[in-house]
Amino acid sequence: MEEKKNPIKVQSFLAQLPQFQAMNPEELDRIALGASEHHVPRGETIFHAGDPCDGFYLVIYGQVKLALGSARGTEKVVELVGPGHSFGEAVMFMGKPFIVTAQALVDSLVVHVTKATILDEVAREPAFACKMLAGLSRRMHGLICDMESYSLRSGTQRVIGYLLQEEGPENGDRVRLAVTKTVLASRLNLTPEHFSRILSDLSGHGMIAVSGRNVTILDIEGLRQYG
Repeated sequence: MEEKKNPIKVQSFLAQLPQFQAMNPEELDRIALGASEHHVPRGETIFHAGDPCDGFYLVIYGQVKLALGSARGTEKVVELVGPGHSFGEAVMFMGKPFIVTAQALVDSLVVHVTKATILDEVAREPAFACKMLAGLSRRMHGLICDMESYSLRSGTQRVIGYLLQEEGPENGDRVRLAVTKTVLASRLNLTPEHFSRILSDLSGHGMIAVSGRNVTILDIEGLRQYG
């Protein structure tokens, strides 16, 4: 992970995160002092599971995969983090090593904010702690929704839910899979083979057309009823 030599205005990106949106310029300046920018080439690991956590990360551009690994070399994708989103806060506050591995799926720019900087700000302004808790609560809610989806929805329903996550899709709209089918299958808690069979089944029913990583919606109502 290479530290960027031409720094950006970190404050403007911090201000986009929910936990920092209400902060004044002076507060953002203090946090920016504890931040560093890093260019992460595609495929490079930002940190491994078991590495000590000394802060959290904000994605400026690109995409980062958070995954759990096994001794057999398989992995479960826990989350895909894109621009304007952060990761690592929960483990930072727990004072424990990272439990996932973070890897750049494309060339990415991330900002690392040190734990010491955040703890200093929490001590200085108790209201900031509430904002951080709110951000962690949103992340926890998202994980619970994931668990609900895996437990109560079929694989087909999960795939359709992903395809229809854009607001107001219509027939003829094209969905570009943001990651490889293997990574997306893991994120949806499916095997790559099962994921491919679901796409093939939906295609066979005339609901979608698949070309590489492009999926064209052909029967939006059929998908909604199926899902």
